Amino acid sequence: MKEKSLFWKEHFWHGLISCCGLFVIVLTLAIGAFLVYKGSGTFTTYGHSIFEFLFSSDWSPVDSSKGGGSVGAAIFIVGSVSTCGLALLIATPFSLAAAIFMSEISPKLGTRFFRPAVELFVGIPSVIYGWVGLTTLVPAIRDLFDLNVGYSVLAAGIVLAIMIFPTITSVVTDAIKSVPNDYRKAAYGLGATRWQVIYQIVMPAAKPGVFTGIIMGLARAFGEALAVAMVIGRMRAFPTSILSPTTNLTAAIASDMGGSMDGGEYNTALWTMALLLFLISLLFIFIIHRIVGKGGVEKNESK
Repeated sequence: MKEKSLFWKEHFWHGLISCCGLFVIVLTLAIGAFLVYKGSGTFTTYGHSIFEFLFSSDWSPVDSSKGGGSVGAAIFIVGSVSTCGLALLIATPFSLAAAIFMSEISPKLGTRFFRPAVELFVGIPSVIYGWVGLTTLVPAIRDLFDLNVGYSVLAAGIVLAIMIFPTITSVVTDAIKSVPNDYRKAAYGLGATRWQVIYQIVMPAAKPGVFTGIIMGLARAFGEALAVAMVIGRMRAFPTSILSPTTNLTAAIASDMGGSMDGGEYNTALWTMALLLFLISLLFIFIIHRIVGKGGVEKNESK
């Protein structure tokens, strides 16, 4: 009886976990299919070209089912790329430094105090980041650079950098800790200094995890909407510098989707933006898997 009970329990939990995994896969495919269904209407129903959507800056879709407008989303795409790229440039050095400190310089202090403080940032709602940026950062940029307004790519980049900092830091810290201690001991045995061990041994060995953390942070930056919309200015123009206001994909979707007619050209164009963001996320996931897979192959070859 006990053997049958254990056998039943084992298969029950195995089946439950398998069903949960399949549900996640089916849900992801369903979301992707729904976005394709809603977003492809820009090209199939209203006759716009992919080239126009990606490279034209003429954004004037008609809020009706008749169509006839323009759906050039280049300004939104450039706004997303510029803000996310700037956020990555700001956050990456600080994240790498924090990860090295927590894992190599002072592991005890990092584990007990620094890492919990970093991970606390993950639980802060994005509206809080946006509100602090709106009331503190935007006026500071305006006064510091003597501008008419402080809404800018710089403000959005700084807010996004703070938001993706804990993501990159946590992943990179785990990647550094996963490097075998034998590597460090061998380097110290050859007379290497601590900085040489970190720079020439540990970081190259943790490179796949480092790039994975950076790409995960970039993926989160692309998907952030509310905080960015509060500080970027939402001006429909290409940014001429990091001090210029602009807009991006997520801000346009968040602000205009609720007021557009369902099934109209405007609404469909916004769904196409959402489809583009979904495809970008899939691209990031594919890159992460390629990096992790390549790292695993390199480790096996080294062994």
